[in-house]
Amino acid sequence: MWLVLIGHGTFDGKEAKFNLRGPDCSASELAGWLQPFHRPVAVVNTASASGPFINKLSAPGRVVITATRSGNENNYARFGQYLAEAITDPEADLDKDGQTSLLEAFLIASRRVGEFYQLEGRLATEHALLDDNGDGLGTPADWFRGIRAVKKAKDGAALDGVRAHQFHLIRNEAERNLPPAVRLKRDELELEIARLREAKNQMDEDGYYSSLEKLLLQMARLYERAEIDK
Repeated sequence: MWLVLIGHGTFDGKEAKFNLRGPDCSASELAGWLQPFHRPVAVVNTASASGPFINKLSAPGRVVITATRSGNENNYARFGQYLAEAITDPEADLDKDGQTSLLEAFLIASRRVGEFYQLEGRLATEHALLDDNGDGLGTPADWFRGIRAVKKAKDGAALDGVRAHQFHLIRNEAERNLPPAVRLKRDELELEIARLREAKNQMDEDGYYSSLEKLLLQMARLYERAEIDK
């Protein structure tokens, strides 16, 4: 399920809200509305003062993107415009697989937001965040090199990005032809590989590569079976 909020937001120092015609929607209220959903969910809040929505909405299996890193960034946010433009922009396909993932759109939109403020000679008043590992912290775009986060949090917190790269705005032909069950298993294996890479420094070299080989072989067999079943 995709939920995209386009508009204006406010923050009173305690609660962030998305402005609606009538009663505004708070981050806490939206978290309650989404609680019954156990399927994959992507929430993109392109409004100003949207940062606190990450803390409230973060959950396992869920991708949350906000246009700002805090509720105090309450000026008009341009992030949503650049995110929408990235959907069909070939330059947003950073890994050149013929499709744009939510992670890639986030990275390109964040880059273009920064370029806008730089060209205008203004102090940037918005800094987008992405959270997809359920820890409620979020990761900024400048922590990524390509599609992988390369900086490390001081407290050792897990980095975001892998799950968001599995959400595709417009799938390529190969992805569309992949059976849902195969895609689900493939996504699970990709997450396992990502977790293994994060733990590499705590493992001996032989153990790491042995574990990696097992996962990669499972991935290869999965694609092989999918090709045979066509």
